[in-house]
Amino acid sequence: MSFWTAMVCIVAIFAVASVLRARARAQAGITEDNEGNETLYSPSDAESDAPDKAAQEEIRALKDRIATLERIATDANSTASRESASLASEIEALRAPKADAE
Repeated sequence: MSFWTAMVCIVAIFAVASVLRARARAQAGITEDNEGNETLYSPSDAESDAPDKAAQEEIRALKDRIATLERIATDANSTASRESASLASEIEALRAPKADAE
């Protein structure tokens, strides 16, 4: 075995060992930040990250408002809406001369 073959084997052993170590730490719930500080992750941490009910209610109310505004914006521009507005204006135009004649 040459020197370089031994070096490749040593690097491969260290790479496999670091992958297995990281996997074992992840299964145990140990996390590490960018500065190298280790913390133990617990399931109660996941519950504290859940959004609160007030924010969810506000989001639902805003979605309802947006839906209403979209309906108003699109309904006024629909063909049926234009036809009914046109018909109403024609009816008013027909009524106007009768009111002047009387």
